[in-house]
Amino acid sequence: MRAGAFLYPWDVVGDPAAPGRLATLGLDRITLAAAYHSTRAVTPRHPRHRIVTAEYAAVLYPPDPARWRGRALAPYPAGDWAPGDAFGAAAEALAGAALEVHSWVVLAHNSRLGAEHPETSVVNAHGDRYPWAPCIAQDAVRAFLVDLAAEAAVRPGAVGTELESCGWYGLAHLHAHDKTGGLPAGPDAQYLMSLCFCPACRTGYGERGADPDELAAAVRAALEPAWRGGPAAPLPAPLAAAALAHRLATARTFQEAAVTAVRAAAPPGFRVLLHADPTPHHTGADPGTDPSHVLTLADGVVTPASHIPAFAPHTRPGTTLAANLPVVHALGATPHALTADAHRAARQGATELSLYHAGLASDTDLKAVRETLAALR
Repeated sequence: MRAGAFLYPWDVVGDPAAPGRLATLGLDRITLAAAYHSTRAVTPRHPRHRIVTAEYAAVLYPPDPARWRGRALAPYPAGDWAPGDAFGAAAEALAGAALEVHSWVVLAHNSRLGAEHPETSVVNAHGDRYPWAPCIAQDAVRAFLVDLAAEAAVRPGAVGTELESCGWYGLAHLHAHDKTGGLPAGPDAQYLMSLCFCPACRTGYGERGADPDELAAAVRAALEPAWRGGPAAPLPAPLAAAALAHRLATARTFQEAAVTAVRAAAPPGFRVLLHADPTPHHTGADPGTDPSHVLTLADGVVTPASHIPAFAPHTRPGTTLAANLPVVHALGATPHALTADAHRAARQGATELSLYHAGLASDTDLKAVRETLAALR
């Protein structure tokens, strides 16, 4: 079974030993960040630093001036955490160690965009903006993200891409020092808190027969029991149907546009995967998809191992089902169980493993990766 691992350019640039160390793990590919959200990351083995602070969502290569000239929404070049063409430098070094490179592109997750252009953000039923979550129903946002997908995915040295957050983003997000533990729990409440009421979405609900003010009031009413500690109440059926229809159609057409743009910019044979969840209205880094549709659109998906069975019945010859398995013990993973987890994923239909995250992992974590990949071979 083929296996790859996620990586940041700063895990490689400035560390000449990194490509060789990664090659000894038995990996076939590296999924290397090309456009990424703000983060604070540890680099356990780097000779120059141990903590990298990426202050805002940025592209980790020089964006094309001709593509973005005169546009209000454009990607932000990275600061000193990834200066110049950090992606290109890391990709070249990894290729020198015979590691295949795929780009890793985060789309609808950008807090700087929301801070500087608040009108682009998801707005919940209470009127609160989510600056980390661009609303994919807005024409300007979609145009920006589709062009970003094409540019960031097809970088020199990359033979494929993984598009993350290619769909709805919502409430669930560790935003700065997160203090939202008292929010209503459960998937129903999370969904209600993620419904957008920006002007574009209000228009979209109206086009599907729902008055947006009535829908917003119904969402607030449905959340009231959850604020008191119980489950969220259901929305009235006609309003629920209209809201879901708008969101599913918007996500579907956005995913189609992003993949189409990447394919138009890419050479033949360039592989396009989507980070995906099989629950159509799910929001986040693995946004909701219709498995029967997304696997005709893209070459496959990257999804948590537990979701592989939902996608497996919809595969065709050559489809990639990459089981996303965490390997960093300090982030809650169980590296000692990685071999068993990998075998289970394969039995359920996974064709590849995507290991999160080789740059963040300790030496002990990487030892478990090395042993697992040796056992699988």
